[in-house]
Amino acid sequence: MKIAFVGKGGSGKTTLSSLFIRHLAAHQAPVVAVDADINQHLGAALGLDEAETAALPAMSAQLPLIKDYLRGSNPRIASAETMIKTTPPGAGSRLLRVSESNPVYDACARPVRLDGGEIRLMATGAFTESDLGVSCYHSKAGAVELCLNHLVDGPDEYVVVDMTAGADSFASGMFTRFDMTFLVAEPTRKGVSVYRQYKEYARDFGVALRVVGNKVQTRDDAEFLRDEAGDDLLTVFADSGWVRAMDKGRPARFELLEQENRAALEMLRHTARESYAGRDWDRYTRQMVHFHLKNAASWANERMGADLAAQVDPGFVLGEEALLQGALPQPA
Repeated sequence: MKIAFVGKGGSGKTTLSSLFIRHLAAHQAPVVAVDADINQHLGAALGLDEAETAALPAMSAQLPLIKDYLRGSNPRIASAETMIKTTPPGAGSRLLRVSESNPVYDACARPVRLDGGEIRLMATGAFTESDLGVSCYHSKAGAVELCLNHLVDGPDEYVVVDMTAGADSFASGMFTRFDMTFLVAEPTRKGVSVYRQYKEYARDFGVALRVVGNKVQTRDDAEFLRDEAGDDLLTVFADSGWVRAMDKGRPARFELLEQENRAALEMLRHTARESYAGRDWDRYTRQMVHFHLKNAASWANERMGADLAAQVDPGFVLGEEALLQGALPQPA
């Protein structure tokens, strides 16, 4: 299943996404974690030091390799150069699985050992000096969107994406790629304003959205979030000494995380699994095609000098069936 963490900058979404990843690893679940925020902090939150975090390969730098691999033998795609972030898979495309070896993971993912298990970590890559004034961050996050569009995930497999802050996620169709979106909100007016904005933008796309309260210190904090988010409020995270120690680079064993916060993490896992059970691959594929056609018409056709609507395979539906019908992952 695919899970996104979103929220206002400083709300703690990276901290909570890292805790959730640790929780999954402790349950021996296969996990691909993706840092898709312009501020690349997920590696540090998972315990990497500065040198290890800086050494993470940037997915954006590997975009030509990603396109070439995913294109496979799809006859509707003239070349890897004509693929854009929304290009959907079709017959002949290579698909990704969470638990496999492939050239994309070899180039972009690195193993991270956590208490009780190991996960794969990928990162879009930070803004560089050459990007300043000439590109937007969504050009980097396009590599993540392309991979999500070609990934067939199962009910006990997890892709956890730490998204960019605020409502910037809506600059692409990536916000529709998730079975569950957890919006991390502080008990403040600014904290809940992002929730209202996100819910409004996502309203017409069937996005499964639940609010997770963070930095909750009093009953009044929890009641404020309940008043503002209503039934969308799933759970809250209490003030945590374990997290403060983690922020200092001195985390205890994960099993020592406060019991109430461990219970909150399990609620997130249960909620995500319930949402995945309702996954509609046909609808998932239609949304993918919708945003591709929108991008093709608005800018990509002119830039590529071709009608990229022709990349859509009308008979293709992403999912387990696609793996059996010829769009197979290829060995590394």
